[in-house]
Amino acid sequence: MDADKQSGVSMIHNERMTVRRLKTYTGAQGYVYQYYFVGKRAALADDPEAPASEFIFDVTSDRKLTYAVSVFLPESPLAAWSRDHGRPVNDAEQYAAVKLRLFRAFDELADVKEQGRRLTINAQLLEEALASLGVE
Repeated sequence: MDADKQSGVSMIHNERMTVRRLKTYTGAQGYVYQYYFVGKRAALADDPEAPASEFIFDVTSDRKLTYAVSVFLPESPLAAWSRDHGRPVNDAEQYAAVKLRLFRAFDELADVKEQGRRLTINAQLLEEALASLGVE
């Protein structure tokens, strides 16, 4: 196997492009969602959730229309968790908590496109998510 295939990068017209991993999740409402992680960035300074990290996913429930869903992880819940547990939340744990918040929206919202384009993780949700994963 060549190095590009092993790294998850493909060559298109001599440019490297990351291959997106399309994943599937069946929500409690009966919808089957497909999603992939687009990226993480600092929330814009004028965003109501700032200061926070914004995790962006592209989502579809009908394979026709794809829309962005942002999950915001503000600094205050991270600081509270770190204070209570004596260590910071690492990047993998943050991403896991964000995905669980996305899945919760898939399970609880009848229309994610209309009601769930901006999701937030508060201190309680962060604690619940990490505890469910056995993170202490």
